[in-house]
Amino acid sequence: MTPSDFDRLPEFPTNEDGPVFNAPWEAQAFALVVRLQEQGVFTWQEWGEALSRSIATAREQGDPDLGNTYYQHWLATLENMTLEKGLATPDILKERQHAAHLEHQRLHGGHDYEHNH
Repeated sequence: MTPSDFDRLPEFPTNEDGPVFNAPWEAQAFALVVRLQEQGVFTWQEWGEALSRSIATAREQGDPDLGNTYYQHWLATLENMTLEKGLATPDILKERQHAAHLEHQRLHGGHDYEHNH
C-alpha cells in the first residue's frame, strides 16, 4: 500500500508514521483488506467507494461521527464485500462474529463486544 492509496480512502486515520489503530482487531481488519486488494479481489477505488457508502449510511442512521467508529465501518464494508464477492456466506460471517464476540468476552472479562452486526 502506498501513500497515494491512503488518499483514496475516505477519512483514513493516519499520522506521520502511517495508519493509526486503537485496537488489535482494527489492524487485523486493515491487513485483511490490504491482502484482499493485493490478491485482486477488489481495487482500492472499489474499496474506497464501498467504504464511503458505509460511512454515509451510518451517518444517515445517526452515527455521531466522532472518529471512533471508523473501523466499525471498515469491518462492515469488509463483511459486505466478502458476501458480494462470494468469499463468505451469511452463516460463515455469523459464526465468525460469534467466535469474535466470545473471544472478546474472554479477553475483556465479559464486557460487551463493540461490533454490532
